[in-house]
Amino acid sequence: MPRDITAFSNPLIKRARSLRDKKNRRSEGLFLAEGLRILTEAEESGRLPEQIFYAPESSDHPRTQALVSATEHAGGEAIQTTRAILSKLSGKDNPQAVVGIYREFDTGLAAIDRSKADIWLVAQALRDPGNLGTMLRTGDAVGAGGLILVDDCADPFSVEAVRASMGALFTQAIATARWAEFIAWLREGDGMLVGTSLDTDLDYQQPGYVPPTFILTGNESAGLPADYAAACDLLVKMPMRGKADSLNAAVATAVMAYEVLNQFRR
Repeated sequence: MPRDITAFSNPLIKRARSLRDKKNRRSEGLFLAEGLRILTEAEESGRLPEQIFYAPESSDHPRTQALVSATEHAGGEAIQTTRAILSKLSGKDNPQAVVGIYREFDTGLAAIDRSKADIWLVAQALRDPGNLGTMLRTGDAVGAGGLILVDDCADPFSVEAVRASMGALFTQAIATARWAEFIAWLREGDGMLVGTSLDTDLDYQQPGYVPPTFILTGNESAGLPADYAAACDLLVKMPMRGKADSLNAAVATAVMAYEVLNQFRR
């Protein structure tokens, strides 16, 4: 049976709220996800929360009931609480009616099976969790296998990244690695590494891409380091007809991903 917790001072609430901090997420190996849509995506991907918090007004919703039942059946815990407490957990004044606590995934490169998809996304030193979440969502949309985060990137398990992914965090494989580890792993098997760069004359629609294609996007402000760019099989750029000299990193990744997808569809 679900527990009722209405006190901000409750240790369980304090522990859940502490997961908004990266240090605590790392030490606990847990992260927060919010909203019926995202928690439903997680369930459909075979992942249930260890704890689920929900407001009384959402308790009659069929999806809430199904998630609570599935969580308890799997040995998790259901907690009915107030919207004020949910607001503290999510960091939003208008919080979602359901919040879940999940176990972090294995993010080692060894968990990536490149043969499972024709498209993979790679981000280097990506700092914006919103961009990271958007890339995960793009990867899901094009049927990519997942997102590989190279060097010091934003935390994929932050509330902001999970929120921006709209549930794609649970449908996409995620790996983290330093550049040397990633490039050594990549060259052990098949894979075309395509970097997006301003320092090339090759239009992104000109080459013929070969699966599996790994689309590499650099840091939002600095782009790819020169030695990383030199290690790519291809460097391509998108035409910029206005005054802006570049696209947002997540937007550029989406444009590239759909070009590669369209070539493979044809």
